[in-house]
Amino acid sequence: MVNNPPLLHLRDISKSFDGIPALQSISLNVHAGEVHGLIGHNGAGKSTLIKVLAGIHSADHGEIRLNGEVITFSNPAQALRQGIAIVHQERLLPASLTVAEALLLGNEPRLPRTPFILRRKMRQQAQQLLQQHFGLQLDPDSLIGSLSVAEQQLIQICRVLQTSPRVVVLDEPTAALARHEVTALFRVIERMRQQGIALIYVSHYLDEIQTLCQCVTVLRDGKDVAHFRAQHITSNALVSAMVGDAQQVIAPRDVHRIGNVVLEVKQLSASGRFQNISFSGRKGEIVGITGLLGSGGKALIRALFGLESGVSGQVRLNDQQGIPLTPHVAVKRGIAFVPEDRRANGIALDISLRDNVTLTTVRRLLRWGGVSTQAESALVATNIEQLAIRAPGQQAPVRQLSGGNQQKVVLAKWLNTNAQLYLLDEPTVGVDIASKAAIYQTLQQLADRGALILVFSTDLLELQTLADRIIVLARGEQATTLDAQSTSHEEILSWASGTGTLTERAS
Repeated sequence: MVNNPPLLHLRDISKSFDGIPALQSISLNVHAGEVHGLIGHNGAGKSTLIKVLAGIHSADHGEIRLNGEVITFSNPAQALRQGIAIVHQERLLPASLTVAEALLLGNEPRLPRTPFILRRKMRQQAQQLLQQHFGLQLDPDSLIGSLSVAEQQLIQICRVLQTSPRVVVLDEPTAALARHEVTALFRVIERMRQQGIALIYVSHYLDEIQTLCQCVTVLRDGKDVAHFRAQHITSNALVSAMVGDAQQVIAPRDVHRIGNVVLEVKQLSASGRFQNISFSGRKGEIVGITGLLGSGGKALIRALFGLESGVSGQVRLNDQQGIPLTPHVAVKRGIAFVPEDRRANGIALDISLRDNVTLTTVRRLLRWGGVSTQAESALVATNIEQLAIRAPGQQAPVRQLSGGNQQKVVLAKWLNTNAQLYLLDEPTVGVDIASKAAIYQTLQQLADRGALILVFSTDLLELQTLADRIIVLARGEQATTLDAQSTSHEEILSWASGTGTLTERAS
């Protein structure tokens, strides 16, 4: 296979956004009947490359050849007509459609020269397609929303196979699947490979890459930094290529005192997101939580603030027992939450910096039935100085601030609540280095004051810089707990990607 010309050849693919390079001269070859792994840490360029192949983005430079011929396309429909199909990680099928409707959407059999759909024939065709491609029997009248995640994934793949693609890209196909569902999907992939389809398999899980792939391309910082054939694919080699040799120097945390246990989480579970999570947190401690896509870490942080439904288990914060069912209850218990999507969930863009910061402390500022402008201004001035917020003034709409300063505003509004527990979801995504430093310093000050801080982040250097210890999740389960100062990127990634030995350990 290696000696044959590649079915798909990407040469020097480059793409920039606002002058910032996302892909830099990436090249790779994929052969017919081959599963080609594409891996890299978050921000490595995988998603951008997939979008170029899907016709969502146009490359600034480079060429794509299919079966030796240069092909061009500017939208997903054109890419699909050329023979390149993408199965995205998001399940895009409407829950209200039936299996038959979802499979044949846009290609329904109709009564000749009329708009009327032949329902019986559509159900028969759906059954034939599922049997032909997967040997699967599903009721064609079942609603998509009633199917398991794995069954929905197979419906998406089956839709793609109707177009007779020559190349299929599977983007994180197992991120939300249970273990037995992963095995079933692997059988489907093997069947596609035997049919001569060239597959690009994108995954964070290195054990899957080792099991499935005949070759692997590793991306780092928008570049293809390594290519491996099957005999050289080992977890150590893959992790080393993803991380690189020049791991940044980690600034040690200031020595601080850690007090008594203030948070106990026991057997916390949320169906389809995470299960049996148990850990404790101490006064003045910063605990990092990390994991790959589908690990459940983000949902865990949200659950502790009352933002996830169907959560079971036990939570105790100081002398208060019970899982917070709503954010209102969480705030009353002394819990603060800084979300990842600050623009959608953390700030009100069109009101002033001052009003954003004081949203959580209006009652403290009341004087004689109204808000004291003097007290409000003094409080916000303190926050601006503490976090080095750069703004034209306290009355400036938050929309006018940079991303880093907007994130500081989100944090500032919780500083004045004297919360006992701070929950942060990717707190420095999209912020500059100076803003990161200010946020790190503030979090350390909060810990020094005795607050417990839980930080979910996929930035490993961030966790090693901030945290006392790091809880690693894999596929919704607790994989291990590591000392933040003595661990390495390689060790964290090995546990997160499923190549470590899974242990459920409470700390």
